[in-house]
Formats: sequence, structure tokens, C-alpha cells
Amino acid sequence: MTNQKPTWVIDKERAKRQAANETVWLFGLHAVRDALMNPAREKLRLVVTKNAADKLMEAIEASGMDPEIVDPRKFDVPIDEGSVHQGAALQAKPLNWGKLDEVAISGNGAPLVVLLDRVTDPHNVGAVLRSAEVFGARAVIAPHRHSAPETGALAKTASGALERQPYLRVPNLSDAMEELRAMGYVLIGLAGETDTDLTTALAQAGSRPVALVLGAEGPGLREKTRETCDVLARIPAAGGFGSLNVSNAAAISLYAASTRT
Repeated sequence: MTNQKPTWVIDKERAKRQAANETVWLFGLHAVRDALMNPAREKLRLVVTKNAADKLMEAIEASGMDPEIVDPRKFDVPIDEGSVHQGAALQAKPLNWGKLDEVAISGNGAPLVVLLDRVTDPHNVGAVLRSAEVFGARAVIAPHRHSAPETGALAKTASGALERQPYLRVPNLSDAMEELRAMGYVLIGLAGETDTDLTTALAQAGSRPVALVLGAEGPGLREKTRETCDVLARIPAAGGFGSLNVSNAAAISLYAASTRT
């Protein structure tokens, strides 16, 4: 009689194997340069034109990689057609930022994090990562499923922030929120229909760590996410102006949270 593993164990092992085999293609001079200069990034293959190699010479030498020099007309790498690669593409492993508690409690920057509820557009997530780095947040957190994975488009929009700003994708967003609450974080969900404005919510949080929770444009925060927040707050808008793009809302919220006294 054989001992069959439980389904959840099999699924966990399969996910671990997939993660081990997962790679990402980064493209564009800025994104590739920052990745090459990042010692934490496991780099596998570098494809560049002669012109791009000249521009990236210092970063290539620092990385110790042996680049593949290709003709610009034969730049054959598996990235989306039409991507502005500027003659540079790097195949690498996704970054491992460690566990949520390690980053949220003792990570660099202010005790401030951003949670993204099903924000799938890589350009939006990339822009949020840039803002999070600018305003000193410790992490941007999103669920494994229904979120933007680490891709070349995300890295290019993040303009280097992906190499420096922790981007944690967790199994369950609500569980991560409860974990943050147990660490002392106040969970502020951004929602346009509430009467409480963001300034008031931040004042009520006092000096405690803050987690800003934002949803995708259109659907906004899911019901479970809303229920898990400590308070819902809105960014005041003049007249009948509609909702902000999620990356703009994140930038404004991060600024407000980082400058509170």
C-alpha cells in the first residue's frame, strides 16, 4: 500500500518547482542596467546590440556577464512584439525579497506599505513601485493570483525601482492584511464613496505604521478586502471629478502618509 500525498502538499510542491523554473525577460537600457548592477538579481542571459553594449559597458563589466551581441534586425528574444527594448534584454530570475514580517517590521524606510487588490496592469504596478521608492515605503504587496507578475513591461515602467523596492506577492491578501495588523499596522483602504477623508484617517492612525490598500480601477476593493481594513478613506476631489488612476492615488496617498506629523 502506497502513502499518497495530500492534494495540498502536491500543489505546494508543484508551485515550488514552477517558481524555481520561472524566469523573466527585462528590456530597455534603464531596466537592464539596474538589473545588471543589482547583486541580488540572478542573471541568466544578456542579449544586446553593439550600440546598447557600448552604453551598458560599465554595468556589463560589473555583472561579469558574457553578452550575446546581435544584429538589431535580428533581435530575437521572447518579449512582446512592439516592446521598446532599445537593443537590450536580460533573462533573469524574479527577485526574492523574503518574508512579509521581515520586510514590514525591520525593512528599510518608513513603517509604511502599499497593498494592491487585484491590480493587474503592469504599468500601474510599475508606477506604484516608483512612488513607493520615492516616498520611502517598505514594500508593495499583492496577491499571487490576479496581480501583475514581475515582467519586462513592469520593470521598464518602474524605471529601476523594481531592483530596489520590495514587491511581495503573497498567497492571500486578507491573510497578509491580518498579519500586518498583528504587527501594529493600521489598514487604510482607499474608497471614493466613504465620508472619511485620507487626512482624517491618517491623523487617527497617529504614529502607528500604516498600510495603504488600493483596488483596481473600476471594481475597486473587493468586499473581503474592504471588511478587513480598519478604516476606509477617500482622497478629496473637487466638484464631480471621477476617480483617480490607481497609480496616481497611490502616489498621493504615499505622500500624505509619509509627511504626516
